[in-house]
Amino acid sequence: MTLRMRRLSTANDDFYGQLEAMLAWESVSDDAVFSTVNEIIRRIRAEGDAALVDYTARFDALELADAASLEMEKSRLISALENIPREQREALEQAAARIRAYAERQKLTSWQYTEDDGTVLGQQIAPLDSVGLYVPGGKAAYPSSVLMNAIPARVAGVGELVMVVPTPGGEVNELVLAAAAVAGVDRVFTIGGAQAVAALAYGTETVPRVDKIVGPGNIYVATAKRMVFGAVGIDMIAGPSEILVVCDGDTDPDWIALDLFSQAEHDEDAQSILVSPDAAFIDRVMESMERLLAEMPRADIITASINGRGIAIEVRDIDEAIEVANFIAPEHLELSLADAENVARRIRHAGAIFMGRYTAEAVGDYCAGPNHVLPTSRTARFSSPLGVYDFQKRSSLIGCSAEGASTLGRIASMLARGEGLVAHARSAEKRIK
Repeated sequence: MTLRMRRLSTANDDFYGQLEAMLAWESVSDDAVFSTVNEIIRRIRAEGDAALVDYTARFDALELADAASLEMEKSRLISALENIPREQREALEQAAARIRAYAERQKLTSWQYTEDDGTVLGQQIAPLDSVGLYVPGGKAAYPSSVLMNAIPARVAGVGELVMVVPTPGGEVNELVLAAAAVAGVDRVFTIGGAQAVAALAYGTETVPRVDKIVGPGNIYVATAKRMVFGAVGIDMIAGPSEILVVCDGDTDPDWIALDLFSQAEHDEDAQSILVSPDAAFIDRVMESMERLLAEMPRADIITASINGRGIAIEVRDIDEAIEVANFIAPEHLELSLADAENVARRIRHAGAIFMGRYTAEAVGDYCAGPNHVLPTSRTARFSSPLGVYDFQKRSSLIGCSAEGASTLGRIASMLARGEGLVAHARSAEKRIK
């Protein structure tokens, strides 16, 4: 296998046009996927448990007597936690403790103030009542995603956390169940796909309806989340994983090569980008990639990703590298630089920023503390990582004193009459002294 990472230079004509074309990712479902998901949602809403049992047999090869069999006993989660290898349990618990500690600092708080005339204004914070967590099942299971999605919800004070995870052919991932126990998941249902999303969004006789659905999934899951949004909240529609490494040329090229591989191994559509002012260093990284590729169990996927979407960009200096990084707005941004913390202050658009030569993106995926659910496909220009605030709601507080009702009433009346809304105006006018 040969790696053919495309090289660009900011000195090229139409550099940004070429770059934008290489960044483009179309995540919209095709007509066949849309039609399939639409039918699944329709049947779940109309038939409830019966449709769930049918789809579980059809897609996961599991014949069930009734939908009650879909719910896993809570004791099964505890059993998984107790029976996984001790080192894995310790790693899960250590990662969970770090994620929880970070999340505790994110909590929004209620506040209010009183104006001179006695009018009270403020903001009241409340957690969501219930949240559904979608977890991919079988071999493609990620216990780290359970921690990252469930723990912030728990810290926010969510009343009930419901996890759905497919078990194709009865295959259960013990680490996923153990992670659910560590994170404090309340209920687990062994369902997946668009049917699981629909069940969480609308409820069935067995599966409770939730207020928000979070967690990654395939194109059918992503399409279903897009279609049920409005009936419930969702976290985001995520595209392929991305990493952008900005390096001044003084980091071990093997480190950078493996950092680029760490995202490329996710899937063929993942994107790895290197930006450096040092052309010779880019050459050394590419040499490292060629040499280290043979050691990678997922070499085929890495090769497809690097050859299909990988980019090496030569810039004039670090200032230009910052401009390029802000344009790309990557999911993961590594600043492998001597002055990384100061450079980070100039980054406006990135899901997560990894500062310094010793900070591998992989630690953010698992255990650093900040959430690994991040905006992709340049959406970091306007969105943020998943956090406790995604599981909290804000309500405005307004309490007029008699004097305040007169002051505000006159203003409201003037504006309401200007809009032709007489009932609004008179409602406010009735309270004017």
